[in-house]
Amino acid sequence: MFNSAEFSQSLAQKITVSGLIVSHDIQQQLLQFLQLLAKWNQTYNLTSVCDPEKMITQHVLDSLAILPYIQGKRILDVGSGAGLPGIPLALVLPQMQFVLLDSNGKKTRFLTHVVQSLKIPNIQVMQTRVEELKNVECFDIVMARAFSSLHDFLQKTQHLCCNDGKFLAMKGAHPTDEIKEIPAGFKLEAVHPLKVPGLDAQRCLVCVTKEQVGDIITPTRS
Repeated sequence: MFNSAEFSQSLAQKITVSGLIVSHDIQQQLLQFLQLLAKWNQTYNLTSVCDPEKMITQHVLDSLAILPYIQGKRILDVGSGAGLPGIPLALVLPQMQFVLLDSNGKKTRFLTHVVQSLKIPNIQVMQTRVEELKNVECFDIVMARAFSSLHDFLQKTQHLCCNDGKFLAMKGAHPTDEIKEIPAGFKLEAVHPLKVPGLDAQRCLVCVTKEQVGDIITPTRS
């Protein structure tokens, strides 16, 4: 399905409209990822989006929309699910190390299969609840797409982000109410509107940093 010239051209055009620069080889890997997702989805119900064109837009392009805000060396994708946004970002950013975290076994099996099939060296898949992830080197970016409320996301991941790191939460419309519930010790840095070619729905990225360490136990880089 996704190995046809039609979808290859569709992805290339949408990436160009997005203003991104992604090599042809990486674009083909992105399509291979969608091919695997569509195949596994028939059995494991990993995504409700089944239309190929919508998968390109809502999965790949939506994930890559936050590319300008990814920095550092170590990135944690919390509740990665079908590998979004972690897998598309890892393919485009091979110099960074990504950890895809999910507590669901069928999802981590899919993620592991994708990593092995596409030979993606900069991804590690871990199966555990985020609050139970301990004794690991801190992350420069802790990100999530439709994981939980902003309050819960920050509370559950605060021990994993470096002191100078950032929390990135992908949201739909501007989450005014959620922002009001940001816990003490965190600071709203910005809410970036995201433009996804072919997607009419609103998208934004909430960027939060640590305001103070206080009693929060934060790992340091080794």
